Amino acid sequence: MNICVIGTGYVGLVTGSVFADLGNEVICVDKNEAKVAMLRRGEMPIYEPGLEEMVARNVADNRLCFTSDTEEAVERSEVVFICVGTPPKENGDPDMTYVEEAAISIARALNRYKVVVNKSTVPVGTGNMVRELIEVNRRRNVDFDVVSNPEFLREGSAINDTLYPDRIVIGAPNHTVAMKILELYAPLERPMLITDVASAEMIKYASNAFLATKISFINAIANICEAAGADVVQVMKGMGYDHRIGAAFLQAGLGYGGSCFPKDSMALIQTAEKFGYDFHLLKSVVQVNREQVMRFMDRMERVMQGFQGKRIAVLGLAFKPNTDDLREAKSVEVIARLLSSGATVRAYDPIAMEKTREIFPNIHYAENAYDAAEGADGLVVVTEWNEFRFLNMDRLKSAMRGATIFDGRNIYDPLRMRRMGFDYHCIGRPTGRNRSE
Repeated sequence: MNICVIGTGYVGLVTGSVFADLGNEVICVDKNEAKVAMLRRGEMPIYEPGLEEMVARNVADNRLCFTSDTEEAVERSEVVFICVGTPPKENGDPDMTYVEEAAISIARALNRYKVVVNKSTVPVGTGNMVRELIEVNRRRNVDFDVVSNPEFLREGSAINDTLYPDRIVIGAPNHTVAMKILELYAPLERPMLITDVASAEMIKYASNAFLATKISFINAIANICEAAGADVVQVMKGMGYDHRIGAAFLQAGLGYGGSCFPKDSMALIQTAEKFGYDFHLLKSVVQVNREQVMRFMDRMERVMQGFQGKRIAVLGLAFKPNTDDLREAKSVEVIARLLSSGATVRAYDPIAMEKTREIFPNIHYAENAYDAAEGADGLVVVTEWNEFRFLNMDRLKSAMRGATIFDGRNIYDPLRMRRMGFDYHCIGRPTGRNRSE
C-alpha cells in the first residue's frame, strides 16, 4: 500500500518506518527542510532504540523516503496519516495549528479517493474538524474519509509497541473504510477494536489519564507510607497481584513527565470543561504530580541543611530511560531548584546531555556516574537508567565527598545502602531514619 505520513516526530517516524518494514511504500513528510535533509543522510532527529537501523534498512530497500513536498506525497498515496504535534497551550488546551495545516495541505493535494488517518493525540471532535477543513479547501470534488487511529507507543520502546500493540483502535465513519485500515494492520495479527471516530479519540485521552492516575495514586500512598513507616514497594506488590489492579504504573517516584501524560491529562480536563463537566478527580491527579518533586526537594534541602555552596551529582536527565526526551522531565525541575538555591551541579545521562546543555549550558556534564559523583556532597537519582542500578557502590562512595544519596526512583535497596554506609533517602520506604527527617 502507498502511504504518506505527515510529521517526523516520535509517532510519525516510527509509524512510517514500521509500515515500510511491513512491505508498504512510505513517504514521510516534514515541512522542516533541514530535518528532511538530516533524515536523508541517515541521521535521526530523536533517539529511539532500533529506529536508526530500521530507517536505514527501508531507505536502502526503497520502501521509505523523506520529503518536504506534501502535495506530491499526498497525491502518490492511498492512505495519509497525520502525525503532527499538538503541544499544550498555556491553558492546557492542545494547540491544533499543525493538525489544521496538515488537513489544508491534504485538501489541496486530493487527486483521488484517500483515507485520512489522524494519529496525532487530539480532543474529541477533531475528526469532524479535519473533515470540514478538507471539504472547504479541496480543489477537486474528490471523495475522502477521515479515520481516528490513536497511537499508544512509549518512548524508549516505540518500535516494539508499534509492532506488538496491546490493541489497535480504528475509529471510522463506516465499515468499508475501517476494513481499509484493518487491512493495513493485518500483518501484525494484534487485537483490533473498531469504533466510531469520537470514541477512538476519547480512548487515547482516557487511557493516558488513567495511567497518570495510577502514578499519582501510588505516589500519594508513598507519602503516607513515609509518615507511617510502611514500605510502598511492598504495598505496590500487594496491590499489583490483584488482577483487577495490576502492577504496571504503580512504581512510586518523582512523578510522571514526558510528552504525553502531562499534556493529555490537562487536555482532557479542558475537554471536560467544554462539555460542562468539572473533572475534579483528574485535577487532583495533576496536582499530586506537580507537588511530588517539590516534596522531595524540600526533604533534600532539610537533610543537606541547605544547598548553598553544596556540590550535587544528578544521575539521569531524560524524563525516562531509553530516550533523550526532556519534555516535562523532572531533572529540569531538580536542577533549576538546586541552582537557584546556590548549589553547583554535576550531571550525567547516557543519552540526554546534549539536549540538556541547551537548557543548562553552565553546569558540569560528566563522562559517567562516577565522574558526576566526584567531590559531591550529595547525589540524586532522577532517571532509572539500568546502568545506575548496577553501579559499584564502593567506587561511588569513594568518589563522593559526602555519602548522602537521594533515590528519586527507588532503584536501590534501603537496607543494603545503609549497610554500605550511605545516608540513603528514597520515596515511601523505611530507611532506618527518624520519620520526622
